[in-house]
Amino acid sequence: MHSDPEVMDEQQLAVGVGPWEGPWPDDARLDEQLLREGDRRNVVDRYRYWRHEAIVADLDTRRHGFHVAIENWQHDLNIGTVVRTANAFLAAEVHIVGRRRWNRRGAMVTDRYQHVRHHPGIEEFAAWAHGTGLAVIGIDNLPGSRPLETVTLPRDCVLLFGQEGPGLSDAARAGCDQLFSIAQFGSTRSINAGVASGIAMHAWIRSYGDLAGLNS
Repeated sequence: MHSDPEVMDEQQLAVGVGPWEGPWPDDARLDEQLLREGDRRNVVDRYRYWRHEAIVADLDTRRHGFHVAIENWQHDLNIGTVVRTANAFLAAEVHIVGRRRWNRRGAMVTDRYQHVRHHPGIEEFAAWAHGTGLAVIGIDNLPGSRPLETVTLPRDCVLLFGQEGPGLSDAARAGCDQLFSIAQFGSTRSINAGVASGIAMHAWIRSYGDLAGLNS
């Protein structure tokens, strides 16, 4: 029985494909155990039966030019969702700023396919971003923030999000090159970081994403 928790979780949902049928394929990207037992992982069809390392290598040839960062001072449960969404939109990397440990449950094992980098503080993170030529874009509903809906994000950027509740810290705000807000029309003061990250990443995709190269 396959011990991979990703496979075990997906087997319960009866998704994916069963054991390989027909002549054994001659392809170094494929995993023999998955071919024998079936592939129940949460991956797109093009990656069925592929080895984990082969999937990551293929993704690395197509990753987008934006990065995503989130502050982690209170073990925010939204970080897993941010990582999962970054994987869906094929971000270059996710950056955890603050505490190294983060709650991976919401990532649904997508952190295996997504590069994740840690920075001990905002100063170190901002120095890395600017040294790499990335604009630091803060996303938060703050006084002076421009509506995200009215701008085009820079192609080479890192989208920075704060903790659930307090939002961007004072240090994070000071380290941003630009600040954008997400339009809201209801009674709540803010939306959670996981949702906000998806909206911001999709704004980047709408401007620069290669829709012709979508996965099957």
